[in-house]
Formats: sequence, C-alpha cells, structure tokens
Amino acid sequence: MNLLRTKSIEQSIADADEPGRKLKRSLSTWDLMIMGVAVAVGAGIFSVGAKAAANFSGPAVTLSFAVAAVTCALAIMCYAEFATAIPVAGSAYVFTYATMGELLAWIIGWNLILELFTAAAVIAKYWGIYLSKVFALMGADIPAAVSLGGVDLYWGAFLIVAVFTVLLVLGTKLSARVGNIFTLIKIGVVLFVIVVGFTYVKFENYAPFIPAAEPTGGTGTADVLKQSFFGFLTGAAPAQYGTLGIFAGAALVFFAFIGFDVVATSAEEVKNPQKTLPRGIFGGLALVTLLYILVSLALTGMVSYTQLAEAENPTLTTAFEAVGDTSAAKVIAFGSLVGLTTVIMVLLMGLSRVVLAMSRDGLLPRALSRTSEKRSTPVRLQVICGAAVALVAGLTNVDLLEEMINIGTLSAFVVVSLGILVLRKKRPDLKPAFRVPFGKVLPIVSAVLCLYLMTNLAVETWIFFAIWLAIGLAIYFAYGQRHSRLNERFGDASTEVNGTASSQVRDGGDELTRV
Repeated sequence: MNLLRTKSIEQSIADADEPGRKLKRSLSTWDLMIMGVAVAVGAGIFSVGAKAAANFSGPAVTLSFAVAAVTCALAIMCYAEFATAIPVAGSAYVFTYATMGELLAWIIGWNLILELFTAAAVIAKYWGIYLSKVFALMGADIPAAVSLGGVDLYWGAFLIVAVFTVLLVLGTKLSARVGNIFTLIKIGVVLFVIVVGFTYVKFENYAPFIPAAEPTGGTGTADVLKQSFFGFLTGAAPAQYGTLGIFAGAALVFFAFIGFDVVATSAEEVKNPQKTLPRGIFGGLALVTLLYILVSLALTGMVSYTQLAEAENPTLTTAFEAVGDTSAAKVIAFGSLVGLTTVIMVLLMGLSRVVLAMSRDGLLPRALSRTSEKRSTPVRLQVICGAAVALVAGLTNVDLLEEMINIGTLSAFVVVSLGILVLRKKRPDLKPAFRVPFGKVLPIVSAVLCLYLMTNLAVETWIFFAIWLAIGLAIYFAYGQRHSRLNERFGDASTEVNGTASSQVRDGGDELTRV
C-alpha cells in the first residue's frame, strides 16, 4: 500500500484532455477577477464584519480584515505558482497529489468538499432568509420556511440552487456573464453603503481602537467549546477582545476570503492560464480587501462596538438603524440578496470541479467525471452537487457549521503553501509564469499564519473537523485507495516487472540446464 505515491504533472495535464472528461477553456482575466469578487463579496461584507467587531475585535476589526487579507494573499501567491505550473481543475487537491502524495491529496480534496459544500449550503439558506426580508420590506409577508410534516423547508434555498445548477450545466461562460452582472450591481450597493456610512462616522467610536481583553464570564462546557482552540491548548480562560481578539476576529472574517481558492479550481477553463490566473486572482483580492476595510471603518465609526455587541445578531443594518437611517436597510437587504446570489454560483462550480478532479483519478467513482460533448460541462455531477446542497440547505440547521468552512479552507492553504517548497525541490525544471518571491520565506510564513488562524477557531469546530476527517479516511481506505488509477498503474507495472523477472528466472534455469 503506497500512500505517498504521487501523480506526475504531465499525467495531470494529459488527464485533463481525456475525451469525455474535458472542460472548455473560455474564461478571461476579467471573468476570473469578477469571479473572485463575486464569491468574496457576499453576506460577509454585511454581517461577518459586524459580528467580529461586536464579539472579538472592536474597532480593530479593520486589523482583523488586514491580517486575514495578508494571510490570504500569501496563500494565493502559492496557489498562483501552482496553478500556472499545473493549469487543471481541482486546485489544492491536484497540487498536493503532485507533491505530497495520494493520501494527503485525498485529505485536502475531502476538506475542499467540506469547505465548498458547507459554504454553498449555508449561503443558500441565508439567501432564502434574505429573500423573505426583501419581500417584507416591500410589504409582502412571505415566510422563509414552510412546515412540511413538522420539518421546516427553506424553499428559497431550493430555488436559487436549482437556478444556478441549470446555468452551470448550460456552460461556464454563460454562468460567468450572469455572475458579472450581479457582481457589478452588488459592488454598486457596497459603494453606496460606504459613502452613506461615512457621513455618520464619529471618531470617538474608534476609541479604544483595541479594547482591553475581558473574560466572557463563563467556565462551563459550552464556554469551553466556544473558546478558541489556541486558548484551550494554552489553558487560558475564555475571553474576548484584546490583541488575541484581533486574530480571533481574523479567523472569523477569513470566511470573506474563501473565494480565491475557488477561483483556482477553474484553472482548466481559463484561456492562457499562465498569464490570466495570477492577474485575475490578485486583481480580485485587491479590490475585495479595499472594500472590506472601508466597510469595517464605516461600520465601527457609525456606532460603538459595545452597541453592536448588544444585538443578538449584529449586521450593517444594526448600525444604520442605530443612527436612525432605516431607509438604508432596504438597500442593504437588496445588496445582501444580490451578493449571496453570485457566491452560490461560484461555490457550486468549485464543488463540482473538485469532485470531478478526484473522480478522474478514481478516488471517487469515475462515472462522476463525465462531461457533456455539446457544452463540455460535468452535467451529471453538477446536478448531483446541486441536489445535495439544496437538500442540506433546505432541510437542516446547516448554519451551525459555519466555521467548518474556514477550517477546511485554512487546512488547504497550509498544505499548498508547504507544497510549493516540495514542488520546487522535486521539479526544478519547471518554469511557472508566476513564482512566489523571496524564496522559501513567504510560503513558510503563509503556512504558519494559516495554521495559527486555524487554532483561533472554536474547540467545537476542531471536534467536528476531526469527525469529518475520520469519515474521509474511512472512505479512502474502503474505496479510493483500491480504485485509484495510480493503483491500477502500479498494479500493471508490478505485473510487468514480476512477469519479466519470472521470464528471466525461467530463461536462466533453461540456460543452466543446457550447460
């Protein structure tokens, strides 16, 4: 059992051209840049920043966003180097397969499925809730959920997932065009929020910029499970704010930057990926970071973080209501709805591309990697992914697993950052169009930062993560390891070697007999 066997870069590129499992290259730099903005500028810009300010960072949430952005930028540099060297679907999974071996590649692929599936389901559910809020603002009372046999059915989740599943089946370029329109609209809404928000800013709300750390006031099991894993390991009492609060806030708002590893999964559908991928990814990241920092400055300048902390579920709407501008709530509700729309589309596409790459390699059933001859999209797989996301979003309390999105992303970032060092050592002959500067320093810093942010997630998140990994390992050893195409190739090679050896023994025996 060779758990460290790797798949060559040449074989990954050759498999991407396999008839019946091939994707069409149709995306431009602009498409990628907008895709990154589309998946990153969602509900996070309207709610996650407010939660981080209220519960962890105070006005220093701006620093939390900066830490998360720097961490993401470092990791995305590593993604860009990999993606220009191996421009195929699958992102971190494919990169890990080429450098660190099959078992770790499976774990990373499994974590990417966790990230993308959970994010798509959580956001689809929120989309339905925001849709009801928009209806309510227009005077129509349409509930977000209807009861069927005692089970709450969030009908909006089914609707939005169905629409974008159909669009993705029809073609990646068509989906990108629709996403571009929605993304430009929501950028306009965000700019409106920033401009109007700054008219209410009071500089005294920024003081203290980094609030003093204070205990949460609980020592029970619930408080322990909710505290950061870092705090649990060091024996610190559950607390909030202070310097550590900035990093805890960064771990939470990192949710806002998950889109950029999803963009890397589209490498196989990009025209001229060596130039297009780095430009599209970094352009989108720069724009998103600027928008998030401006929104967080407006938010914490409008109202005191203590006022946000008093709200049960603080959002940008909370801040505007506090300053008496209830009309802005309508714009924010509309912006949230539009923002979530494109996020769902990109996540559904990313999910299907990761599963496609894993099924191409036989770690998941090969039938899932079939693509349409007419449109070159994985029709069957896209429908399966859409149906699974819709069922979980529409029928379960999936929002309890929000932090699972972050831990899945960060674990992939750690491995990709370290994988660059392995790639350079194993394949010094490669000349990717983009290369992370400063040699080994930045990839190592990226891995350390991502790992540290992981430890700032809650203890219960790590428990759920361990359970997810255990399930993944069980599936790998029960199915993936035996059905891996590399396993078949190793088996064929072994048979040939053994056959040759047996032949040589027989020939040698005959020769001795003759002598």
